Amino acid sequence: MARDTTDFRPVETIDELVAHLAEGNKPREKWRIGTEHEKFPFYVDGHAPVPYGGERGIRALLEGMQRILGWDPIMDDGRIIGLVEPTGQGAISLEPGGQFELSGAPLETIHQTCREGNAHLAQVREIAEPLGIRFLGLGGSPKWTLADTPKMPKSRYEIMTRYMPKVGRHGLDMMYRTCTIQVNLDFASEADMRRKMQVSLKLQPLATALFANSPFTEGRPNGLLSWRGEIWRDTDNQRAGLLPFCFSPDFGFADYVEWALDVPMYFVIRDGRYHDCTHVTFRQFMAGALRNSVPDGLPTMGDWANHLSTLFPDVRLKRFLEMRGADGGPWRRICALPAFWVGLLYDDAALDAAETLTAGWTFEDVRAMRDAVPREALGTKFGAGTLREVAREMLAISRLGLRNRGRKNRDGYDETGFLAPLDEVVARGTTSAEEMLAAYHTRWGDSIEPAFLEYAY
Repeated sequence: MARDTTDFRPVETIDELVAHLAEGNKPREKWRIGTEHEKFPFYVDGHAPVPYGGERGIRALLEGMQRILGWDPIMDDGRIIGLVEPTGQGAISLEPGGQFELSGAPLETIHQTCREGNAHLAQVREIAEPLGIRFLGLGGSPKWTLADTPKMPKSRYEIMTRYMPKVGRHGLDMMYRTCTIQVNLDFASEADMRRKMQVSLKLQPLATALFANSPFTEGRPNGLLSWRGEIWRDTDNQRAGLLPFCFSPDFGFADYVEWALDVPMYFVIRDGRYHDCTHVTFRQFMAGALRNSVPDGLPTMGDWANHLSTLFPDVRLKRFLEMRGADGGPWRRICALPAFWVGLLYDDAALDAAETLTAGWTFEDVRAMRDAVPREALGTKFGAGTLREVAREMLAISRLGLRNRGRKNRDGYDETGFLAPLDEVVARGTTSAEEMLAAYHTRWGDSIEPAFLEYAY
């Protein structure tokens, strides 16, 4: 998660909230690719999780990164909880259980995204290895219980930790025991946003299947291929999952705003202090519900931006679109995820083809797919076949889009090569999770400890 923002412009009308989203409209030449990835820190000796404090903890890791990068610290109640590049081009932040996240800069090509990821991992290793720390590229924490998992000292997470058990079964697992790879993409207009939102919402379960990489919990197989995908089925269904109104042919910014207004808030920030606001919606906030209980208790645009960042649908709309369906994974997946979505959504011919292929998919079809994918992944029944066949078609469309973009590196290669890890999954018919389970039952000797070697950064 990126750092919380402050913008003191008062909010007086719903139209201003709609306009805030519409400000994301950009001409094609300004479209960018923002890639985020999370990873689990662990101690090489014993594979224990890394706490925040101490000489070899997360704080020391962040302070070391600050020294080599020169980035500005993000502070919360006097504690360093992240770093931000001075011009806002990228950030390093902490998820609740210490998951270490790079929120990448807005870049023009997947080649740049991969260089960014390489540089980040090299920098992290330079600081982490002397501390005896490495990082695990999985979608779910494979070994540690919730009680084993450290808690990062971020005020918003304290509020969420109290609230999550009230609204779903798996909210704390989501916070403390999952990792993702995500890409943030632009749109040209409300109509362009609608097309991209609808196509990508329909295809998020396919992304979950392709990137399924969380088959272990507390040291044993959990019966799933994407435990992370299952967790999101009951985390907080008021603010997460599929959004049926997005399937409407006239869906627009105002519809998303109307939905967001009625989702309970998490917090507002005043003078650096987080105030728990889980008892009110943003609509109630606008009507004065916090006027007497929070300093300056009327909403600002910063409050709205922060509220939008606490909504968790499979595709999140801010002033860009966030693809949120994939498990975290090994390094090559960090490049494959943005390549998949850029190929589908940033080329007109590819988007037309993806839209045509998914045109008949109803909300109920997609929900059924989403419900089955955590267990079945590419074996999920869909139409007359399985998601493996759909994946093959979608990868062909994505490859078309990347080829049409024609963004080549210095050696003359375009971006299509970044789809190779997904081509391999479809060719084999087995996901990373299934490969790990096969290893667990054979050469790993029914132990998950080898995962900390084979899936480490």
